[in-house]
Amino acid sequence: MLALDRIGKTYPNGVRALDGVTLNVALGEILSVVGGSGCGKSTLLRVISGLDPPTAGRVSLDGAAITAPHPKIGMVFQEPRLLPWLTVADNVGFGLPKLAQAVRQRRVAAQLQRVGLFEKAGVWPRELSGGQAQRVAIARALVTRPEVLLLDEPFSALDAFTRADLQDHLLSLWAELKPTLVVVTHDVDEAIVLGDRVVVMRPRPGRVGEEIAIDLPRPRDRQSAAFDFAKRRVLTALDRAQDRPLSVDDREAETAAGAALWW
Repeated sequence: MLALDRIGKTYPNGVRALDGVTLNVALGEILSVVGGSGCGKSTLLRVISGLDPPTAGRVSLDGAAITAPHPKIGMVFQEPRLLPWLTVADNVGFGLPKLAQAVRQRRVAAQLQRVGLFEKAGVWPRELSGGQAQRVAIARALVTRPEVLLLDEPFSALDAFTRADLQDHLLSLWAELKPTLVVVTHDVDEAIVLGDRVVVMRPRPGRVGEEIAIDLPRPRDRQSAAFDFAKRRVLTALDRAQDRPLSVDDREAETAAGAALWW
């Protein structure tokens, strides 16, 4: 289990990015994190990854404290961040320097096969489309077989069609390997498509506002009434997190009677 116990983060300039964040994420769970600008979503991922130590609280994985980058935790950023002087295969295998060459090649080939880019193994990153480059970034993160994979708005720079395709592709990879996923996104539809649970953050300092369970079968029908109702619940929680007044529709989305219609 990934556990965050009263995490706080204050930067040297005095900015409080996080305050009292407590979360437990079960093995194999997909947790979506949403919130407005300034609510500390990306900082939260950096703290979980060990890249940025908290100033208060504790992050642990299977009971062991995370105080630095950890081999069981992988991360995918908004940009693919591929090394331009390495081929696709060498980018994917970059995190496996201790493996024998033959073993590394087999594992890289298998991972490229999973993301549908086996035929691109020998090409350079500049020859890839945006969607293909992000698939390579996901393959690079998964090839080390992490227990936890953190994704920081991984599809936000892509067009809507490619984004939806990669959301489905990520879910197929997750179904095969079942790592724990923590996905930060600004896209409410994406949060619901991917997440077993959606955490809505409150800003300045970043803290947990609400947690919403997404009890929908996969694959999720983006056009269904149940999906629309879940989306309204998350949007209502986002309005509350920003202290915005609720509309009539938002208030209806909060009622137990309304929930009973779709769940």
